[in-house]
Amino acid sequence: MRVIALSEVTADLVDLVGGKAAGLGELIRCGERVPDGFCVTTEAHRLGVIPTAEVVAAYERLGAGPVAVRSSSTAEDLPDASFAGQQDTFLDVTGSTELVAAIEKCWESLHSERARAYRDAREIDHRTVRMAVVVQRMITPTVAGVLFTANPLTGRRDEMAVDAAEGPGTLVVDGVARVDHYVLDGVARADTGCLTSAQLADLRATGERLQTHFGCPQDVEWAIDADGVRWLLQSRPITSLFPLPPRTRKPLPRVYLEFGHVQGMLRPVTPMGMSTLRTQIAAMLATLGVRVEIVDIGGRLYGDLTDLARDPTARRRLVKLLAVDFGPRAQAVMRHVLADPRFAPTAGRRARGRAQGAASLRTAGRAVVGILRALARPEAARRRMFEAVEQLRVRSAAPADLRTAADRLRFVQANDADDSADAIMWPIVAGMLAAALPTTLLKGLAGPDEIHAVLGGMPHNVTIEMDLALWRLAQDAGEHRHLLLDTPPAELAARHLRGTLPDVGMTAFLDVYGHRGIAEVDLGVPRWAEDPTPVFAAVANYLRVTDPRQGPDRRFQRASAAAEAALEELVGRARRRRPVRGSIAGFLLRRARSLAGLREAGKFAGLYPLRETRRQLLLIGADLHGSGLLDQPDDIMFLTLDEVHTVVHQGVDLRGTVTARRAVHRRELRRRSVPVALLSDGTDVETVLPAAPTGDGTLVGVGASAGRVTGPARVVHDPATAHVEPGDVLVAATTDPGWTPLFLTAAAVVTETGAIMAHGPTVAREYGIPAVICVPDATRTIATGQLVTVDGGAGTVTPHRPSAPTERDRP
Repeated sequence: MRVIALSEVTADLVDLVGGKAAGLGELIRCGERVPDGFCVTTEAHRLGVIPTAEVVAAYERLGAGPVAVRSSSTAEDLPDASFAGQQDTFLDVTGSTELVAAIEKCWESLHSERARAYRDAREIDHRTVRMAVVVQRMITPTVAGVLFTANPLTGRRDEMAVDAAEGPGTLVVDGVARVDHYVLDGVARADTGCLTSAQLADLRATGERLQTHFGCPQDVEWAIDADGVRWLLQSRPITSLFPLPPRTRKPLPRVYLEFGHVQGMLRPVTPMGMSTLRTQIAAMLATLGVRVEIVDIGGRLYGDLTDLARDPTARRRLVKLLAVDFGPRAQAVMRHVLADPRFAPTAGRRARGRAQGAASLRTAGRAVVGILRALARPEAARRRMFEAVEQLRVRSAAPADLRTAADRLRFVQANDADDSADAIMWPIVAGMLAAALPTTLLKGLAGPDEIHAVLGGMPHNVTIEMDLALWRLAQDAGEHRHLLLDTPPAELAARHLRGTLPDVGMTAFLDVYGHRGIAEVDLGVPRWAEDPTPVFAAVANYLRVTDPRQGPDRRFQRASAAAEAALEELVGRARRRRPVRGSIAGFLLRRARSLAGLREAGKFAGLYPLRETRRQLLLIGADLHGSGLLDQPDDIMFLTLDEVHTVVHQGVDLRGTVTARRAVHRRELRRRSVPVALLSDGTDVETVLPAAPTGDGTLVGVGASAGRVTGPARVVHDPATAHVEPGDVLVAATTDPGWTPLFLTAAAVVTETGAIMAHGPTVAREYGIPAVICVPDATRTIATGQLVTVDGGAGTVTPHRPSAPTERDRP
């Protein structure tokens, strides 16, 4: 079929008519007013010849007047790809000759540079896409625009938004006209702008119908003609909205705080990773007396803080508690939430608060003993900790007698108590307290940047030791230098895994650190031992460092020496002005330098059992693949443990579930922005905060590591293949320990999220490189190659014009 009337089109014909025509056909079928038209199908495009006779006949049935000719590819107007403006539209096309020419131009636009780039960004195979073309009778509007059935700015699902302007709707969608903007929240309003209150009410009612019919929020183009008749020109899913929180029977509204960035992870977690992480995080918080439900929103970890926000006792310390791991962006949104009358303290919650307090008291005794022991004898605490880490590594290995998938699953599901937790946890907590308390003690005597300087070059950090070990590997490359520098990292990784790569020290490195990786707390993500591509990419970056003074080992030594000198000067000054406070602060800062570096050890240790769990799951996946229940072994990572149990013991075929979840996961991997906090109605809380004052273009964040550097920006989304030159300013949405090898060549670090005590800023301080965190939209505002100045003391990032001189003022 090469030409089909729009009235005959149904949603299941999308492969024949493309996304736009399928949407229009559905609008007609559900009774909406749509201009008459027809579709030149993908079958005609596949054949490569415009069926001129059929097109002309269909055109004449429309009345042979002016028509709109619009692209309708099989990849557009879908839930995860709108292709808005990526392919061509032609208006007021009159006559058969012009019509055929316009159809041909629509076909050609499928291969335009912008359309190809859009498909590349969404990993859509160019060979699979076909182009259909929609031809509709032209409507001459007096006013036209776009209706969003959910507010695209805030994410609220109980609001609609309308942009409208007099004249054709292209003035609105092309952004070339001044538009009237309306937010429809169900409240009656007076006539304003180019639309009457009656027209707005009609649009809202239309939006409600369409959202109900299509089952998701819609982006709707509409036009009102000279007779006052409202026409629908298009309806497609809004692809930019962050997913809604899951439905709950608990009292609304609710507030959810994003937890993943605490681990430097904004990418979506696999379903298997989510099923284990939710339990682990909730249990860890419960140990500290905090009850928080962990929920999956868009594949990200969010904590439901509603009960804490409404608890009369907990709310008083909630904002302060967020400072340590969540940072100022989370604190800002929580201040806003606590000021919202809907989250006011609720009568009857004090009793529940006491119950949580009782849970805290049960661990308080052990905590006090553990913290005081660590502060009194830090060397002994470190020794006990690393002994416990080694014991955990040994105990995490699976027994040799696991033979069947059922055996392996029982091992994975076992939840043995870990008697080494105290030896690992309390020295870490002691170090964090010792690093945090001096800020209050020295208020008025020293600024945060001075205290940060004291915390630089911190010893006993397993992540720093890992990075320096990789640096030594690069320095010892010798005759293999050019091999490692000039060969693509993926090829080096493949050769290493095949055993055909010369011995460059990678095997020894992975024996110690191969259980690590990017987003390493997600069970579904490969470890470096499975895919060392990111490690080889980091080695190539190290080999580009030609100035020995900029070697990571020298930088760490300088940072350590500078920190010790800063400690002596700061404590001496404080003791002269406030003897008691100065002495206590000095004690704590010295203990911080002995203990705070241990912060990475807890996660490092926890990755040992995670590695073994992943290994056993992949072996189960291989068994299920062999029996035809999975298409490939790692499909198991897109199931939960409970679902794997049903597959193993009941033979349930969940391959369709895996396929659907993989598609959602791929879509979410492309998302570059994740809300810090969400309300249950979908509101991105940051979008409703008062706008920060704009100035000279300087971006304002939070200083997390002192120093000032000017250099070219390097925006990195995937550290696995990142090329970072010495002196580059690394700009990323977030970082975790798997990113830190890039810090060895970077001159400074800028991130969109984070907390001062999080992994990335901690490592930046220990290398003595400036870091500014919590810079909103840094990866979109800053371009790779753009010269920027990072001031870690002031917490600012200043973009420069290309001609600006380069300076390097290092701490």
